[in-house]
Amino acid sequence: MILLYNILLAAGITIGLPLIIPLVLATDKRRKTVLYRLGLMPLPERIRQNRSYHPHNRPIWVHALSVGEVLSAVPLVKELKSCFKHQDIVFSASTKTGFEIANNLLKENADAIFFFPYDLLISIKHIATKVEPAIVIIVESDIWPNFMFEMKKRNVPVILVNARLSRKSYFGYKRFLFFFKKLFLSFSKICVQSLKDAHSFSLLGIPPGRITITGNIKFDRQYDSVGREEINKLRQSLLVNPSQKILLAGSTHYGEEAILLDAFSRLKKEYLDLILIIVPRNPDRAKSVCRICKSAGFFAVTMAELEEKKTGQDVIVVDRIGSLKTLYAIADIAFVGGSLVSCGGHNPLEPAAFSRPIIFGPNMSDFADISDMLISSGGAGSVQDAESIYNIVSELLIDNQKAGEMGSMAFKVFNANKGAVEKTLKVIKSFL
Repeated sequence: MILLYNILLAAGITIGLPLIIPLVLATDKRRKTVLYRLGLMPLPERIRQNRSYHPHNRPIWVHALSVGEVLSAVPLVKELKSCFKHQDIVFSASTKTGFEIANNLLKENADAIFFFPYDLLISIKHIATKVEPAIVIIVESDIWPNFMFEMKKRNVPVILVNARLSRKSYFGYKRFLFFFKKLFLSFSKICVQSLKDAHSFSLLGIPPGRITITGNIKFDRQYDSVGREEINKLRQSLLVNPSQKILLAGSTHYGEEAILLDAFSRLKKEYLDLILIIVPRNPDRAKSVCRICKSAGFFAVTMAELEEKKTGQDVIVVDRIGSLKTLYAIADIAFVGGSLVSCGGHNPLEPAAFSRPIIFGPNMSDFADISDMLISSGGAGSVQDAESIYNIVSELLIDNQKAGEMGSMAFKVFNANKGAVEKTLKVIKSFL
């Protein structure tokens, strides 16, 4: 299987090279990461020091694909560092934004942060030799055959944590079961989010003894409380008056801003003081999103421009990483992006942690269980288009009591499902 995979991989790279090179050079995030992911750049000094001075103290390697997975991993990494104080915790991410978020949130708990290598044999072997882990923990996804094969050769246990299988993923794996069954069997343990996920993995041929239901570690993420004084200061920095209400659209994707602006244009006629804050999933899109807002007839600025102009606006577009969590604390209503387009949605627990009423589109497949719980509890509402956004936001702006109750129910769902990190840690400890 691994031989066939590498033959096909080599053929694909050879044929696609004329397209791959321009794509890498033209894309800033790929251009800045390609050498690291090929294993051509040195790893952090801490890894080199650990292997030189403490050759028997092999690190715990935690890997997360991108922003969502990195955020999920935060509470787990913190607990790992607390439990294994004398063992290095090293962390890798595959994307530039994921790497930046990891550096921002995990620098106190991860001894080294680096880019995960491409699944090329030479790159994988090079990085694996440098890191020489005692165990590898993969958060949710980003499973690669050469990496799994190399870890198996080195007798390094690999655990998949916070695992889930959407309907689409399940049927995709089922279609090529001869390949993916062997890949999943490479894991020493698969820690799944729910009974449904456990059943789906078992249908793919994974023995029940290899699967453990631990719950969703996203519920265990810690959110620092934001006091009234801090909220007031943040609103002042955004030039938002105390009487103005904020509709916050978090982690939006291309195509969603136009729908939101359609609804906002109707809302603005009735609620003159309403402010829309848009946080694009990719902050590099901020300027183009701002242009879309201006084309729709709104006074719009990026956060950087707001700091310079010092004038209030209809729409504020956030152009920096890491500010969404705090912004949810000042929102009156939160829209969760990636849900009006086919992106699977983003984490609705972030606004739920701040007791905010939540709305999202129909495409929440990446957070199906969580979104269902929020809707069932009354903590969130589902929208399909500009008309439904207008209707539910208008209702919440009029009825403060309903908005408060909706936010309270969202927080109850967030608070009632903690404990997955503790269960996951027990599994990890059994391999160390």
